Amino acid sequence: MSTETQVLDTPLRQGVVTSSRPDGAVRRRRWPFSPWHLLLLPVSLLFLLPFVEMFLTSVEPASEINRFPPSFIPTQFTLGGYARLFADSDILHWLLNTVIVSASAIVSHLVLCSLAGYGFARLRFPGRTFGFLAILATIMIPSQLLMIPTYVMFARLHLVDHLGAAIVPWLASAFGIFLMRQFFLSLPAELEEAGMIDGCNRLQVFFRIVLPLARPALATLAIFTLLGSWNDLVWPLVAINNDHAFTLQLGLTNFQGSRRTDWSLLMAGNVVATLPLILLFLVAQKQFVATMASAGLKG
Repeated sequence: MSTETQVLDTPLRQGVVTSSRPDGAVRRRRWPFSPWHLLLLPVSLLFLLPFVEMFLTSVEPASEINRFPPSFIPTQFTLGGYARLFADSDILHWLLNTVIVSASAIVSHLVLCSLAGYGFARLRFPGRTFGFLAILATIMIPSQLLMIPTYVMFARLHLVDHLGAAIVPWLASAFGIFLMRQFFLSLPAELEEAGMIDGCNRLQVFFRIVLPLARPALATLAIFTLLGSWNDLVWPLVAINNDHAFTLQLGLTNFQGSRRTDWSLLMAGNVVATLPLILLFLVAQKQFVATMASAGLKG
């Protein structure tokens, strides 16, 4: 090998040595964040934009709201919409009714759907597959087809115009049963067999062994139930005409009409209705992500 070739080859060899680990593995530059964040950050800002605009409209004077062309950032900020919201409406009573409906729905879903899902996942009884498929088939029925027979049934039970009309439809759901069943199928059956060997019956195994392991699935079911019951509008609009039994979403419809809409009042009410959901989701997002990433939805 000539002297010139050795001179040119030496820096290259030195570069390979200095850029390699002792075990021969090439060093890779580590990013302080995942490259996916470069894509997710603009998408998250796109989803965040309507909430920012809703808040800015709630603190914007009525003169600027109705101005054309509209401005994204108001020149003046006022809390007049929030003051009128709490002074001239029953927003706190509507909020209390919504909390009662959502809390009842979450508790009943966690109890009834987990029991039904565990029964379909572990118990052997005649018609188990047919019963599960029949429950699952109800998801494909449009809710509009069930409104009239449901209203007639509720009227015979004297539940119309009462808060119970908004609670009873959320006691259980086919989706909740499906979600819990699929999660229980992913758990190893040996854990339950070990509990039965130690003297536990089926209910003790369920409450002491299975249910603590199902916390991510329960958190996910609670989030979905909260979102559905909190934002439910169509059925309460049909079944409740009593102002004392209004839920939050039903009460907010009073702020808009066919001829005039009080936008500052409506946006302030939407902020009050949305803020608890955002806070609760931030608290339970780890359990939600854990369930979606687990094998709980396998067939």
